[in-house]
Amino acid sequence: MEWYRKDIESTLDELFSDKNAGLSNEEAKKRIEKYGLNELEEKEKAGLFSKIIAQFKDFLVLILIGASIVSILVGEITDSIVIIAIVIINATLGIIQEGKAEKALEALKKMASPNAKVIRDGHLNIVSANMLVPGDIVVLEAGDIIPSDLRLIESSNLKIEEASLTGESVPVEKSANITLDEEVSLGDRKNMAYMSTVVTYGRGKGIVVGTGNHTEIGKIAEMIQTFEDDTTPLQKKLDQLGKYLGVGCLVICGLVFLIGILQGREILDMFMIAISLAVAAIPEGLPAIVTIVLALGMSKMVKRNAIVKKLLAVETLGCTTTICSDKTGTLTQNEMTVIRTYTGNNVGEVTGKGYAPNGDFYITNEKINPTENINLNLLLSIAALCNDATLEYEKEDDIYKIVGDPTEGALITLAEKANLLKSELNEKYPRIEEIPFDADRKMMTTFHKNFIDGKIVSFTKGAPDIVLKRCNSIYLNGNVQPLTDNIRKDILNTNSNFSKDALRVLAFSYKTYDKIPNDISSDNIENDVIFVGLVGMIDPPRNEAMDAIDKCKTAGINTIMITGDYKETAFAIAKELGMAESIDEAMTGEELNRISDEELKEKVKTTKVYARVSPEHKVRIVEALRANGEITAMTGDGVNDALALKRADIGVSMGITGTDVAKNTAEVILTDDNFASIVSAVEEGRIIYSNIRKFVFFLLSCNIGEILIVFLSILFNLPVPLLPIQLLWLNLITDSFPALALGVEKGEPDIMNNHPRDPEEPILDKAMITGISVQSLAITLATMLAYIWGLKTYGMDNLLMPRTIAFTTLIMAELVRAFSSRSEKHTLFKIGFFTNKNLVYATLISFGLLMAVLYIPVLQPIFKTYALSLKDWGIVLRFCIIPIVAGELNKWIVNKTSI
Repeated sequence: MEWYRKDIESTLDELFSDKNAGLSNEEAKKRIEKYGLNELEEKEKAGLFSKIIAQFKDFLVLILIGASIVSILVGEITDSIVIIAIVIINATLGIIQEGKAEKALEALKKMASPNAKVIRDGHLNIVSANMLVPGDIVVLEAGDIIPSDLRLIESSNLKIEEASLTGESVPVEKSANITLDEEVSLGDRKNMAYMSTVVTYGRGKGIVVGTGNHTEIGKIAEMIQTFEDDTTPLQKKLDQLGKYLGVGCLVICGLVFLIGILQGREILDMFMIAISLAVAAIPEGLPAIVTIVLALGMSKMVKRNAIVKKLLAVETLGCTTTICSDKTGTLTQNEMTVIRTYTGNNVGEVTGKGYAPNGDFYITNEKINPTENINLNLLLSIAALCNDATLEYEKEDDIYKIVGDPTEGALITLAEKANLLKSELNEKYPRIEEIPFDADRKMMTTFHKNFIDGKIVSFTKGAPDIVLKRCNSIYLNGNVQPLTDNIRKDILNTNSNFSKDALRVLAFSYKTYDKIPNDISSDNIENDVIFVGLVGMIDPPRNEAMDAIDKCKTAGINTIMITGDYKETAFAIAKELGMAESIDEAMTGEELNRISDEELKEKVKTTKVYARVSPEHKVRIVEALRANGEITAMTGDGVNDALALKRADIGVSMGITGTDVAKNTAEVILTDDNFASIVSAVEEGRIIYSNIRKFVFFLLSCNIGEILIVFLSILFNLPVPLLPIQLLWLNLITDSFPALALGVEKGEPDIMNNHPRDPEEPILDKAMITGISVQSLAITLATMLAYIWGLKTYGMDNLLMPRTIAFTTLIMAELVRAFSSRSEKHTLFKIGFFTNKNLVYATLISFGLLMAVLYIPVLQPIFKTYALSLKDWGIVLRFCIIPIVAGELNKWIVNKTSI
């Protein structure tokens, strides 16, 4: 129900409540039974059994399980145990990484206020917030967390911080007496207060109109639960690859079995050969190695200030094409800063950012001492004295923080940059009276002693157009002069120019008295005042965000700002950051409401800034981008970001300023809240995907070579050169340590100069298929030549020696060619033979395992091997270099033809 469109009386009537007495305790109990507790309902969690079953839905995993069962049936228990062990390890790691959406609901609950001040039976009571019901009258004071959704019924100078819900960078002024006729966005509902937001100033009362899941934050919670986790690009590609391998494996096994039967071989022998081929065809270690490499990538991400909670999110970052970012606190510092002044008919500039009181003052590009400029000195004094905020320095963290309104905090910081400390000014010119800020008149006035010639003085600050109407004179160079039409026009033009630059503008004035007036009212005091000047402030962009956006452009990544702030402010920040060039690239939430999803799909192609948007708008934007084939990352820190974080391909939350909801919904958390860390994470993601391609290329070329070796031996009616146990050992040696070493290869030097890969691009593209073909044929050639030499030398009566030679040649060929797999386009001469120390160590370990099964007597009968002689080793070493030579020649030819 749109309570903001109802007046106070009708709201009270519909909820059968009394403004002064509230509900009775009896009625509250009845409504608890009707509406339930003021808590967020949690979706039933999936059980452990369901999570385990989900881990075994992958086609490649199912093929592996099938192969292990067949291995048991034919007596190959060792093969079966190893395969099942790999499957179980992979499933266990997957289960550990699940369940992040469940934590989001728990975090949403924590954000609810534990207690609330509520009027019942005419008395003020403090009750647990979860006991609130629609119709309760809640009393609000500065510092309170709003315990439920409220329609305000009283307000006095009330301001509420809604940044976590709407993205608004400054507290919102609230007024109970407003009744809105038209539908407006969440941030413009001035007569409403929403659950989990914070009262920063003033006081008020509100009637509860929504509790639990019927609040705005509750709607977010429900929407989070409706979104299912999508499969990532890597998941889709690996699943597709697994299906192709599985189908290909079954076809080839069937073909080999059929050829063998036609050749008159024994059915049982051919069945064993088919099993042998199945073991060779399936890269048993692929799922585990992918998992381990992604886990190693997660560790590297932490060093680059990004915590990745979901393994496959590491790879998804690497193919991100669009980053949707919240403005406040993400692209900006979330600290209002005065950057411009206007006094004495002169526009001045102020340096420095945030609340640290460090900066210089300039007028007409000349640095000045502000305390020596009589006009500016008065302006800064008013800014500090007509102010209710305080600036605090936290020595432990070496940061300055504001207690109170951020706008007033910016004014204190401005004054302290001129060494005008609020505490000293207050002691020298004590406040004796005040007229608090009011949303209707948009001004604040304070009275002080002894400021000018020992007189009483009132200082007024407020909206420029309103303050200027109350002025009849101006302070210029120590003198009070009439405010002429030309001067007034100049002030209005300056205010307009400040506003066009998306600055929040305040005007300052004063008035003197011989004694404190009897009538301290706005009409009496805030008229016929003396104009002093203007200040313009903004929430400044992060310097590192600007650099990060430049890197995104180089990397072909589109950056989009999605914020609850005003269009002009958002566009000005986007323009300064280099995200947008024209105001035509900006849209508002109201404009979004007027277009269909199909129209939005076209709009998102050119729109760079979305302003005054609601959580539902953010989800629509992300879905439109994804509908266009974009791999979308969403960064944010507020509750309002949670929906889009969940819906995006990759959700990225701020770690310092981020709410628990955002952190638990996102897949990635930035520990330094630095937008630049996104770029680092994207780079790491690209490196990881490139390395996954490298070891997939390595594994498949090895396994296809193994298939061809077995297939050709059957086709040419030769004894099978490799037994199932040998193939499994071979795969464990070559598919584990060298493949893992390739997974931690350093990134290509130009990896961030390339545009994101096509999301639809398969892992096995044309270049990789060509490389796999060359390598697998070279491996087959090397092994078959060594095997045929063994058959001729030792004869077919004793297959132990030829098979051992073929087995050793194949392992050595794969270990040596692993060095060639370190880059898809750069030769070993360019990247260096031994620059990947991990691969050197991995090769030595694998070689040691090979030597163990060759020369340890107890292992020889298990693996059907014998101790090779020096003569045998001469043949092995001669043929095992064929694949690496072929691989390097292939890269050289490809590079030459692509120039």
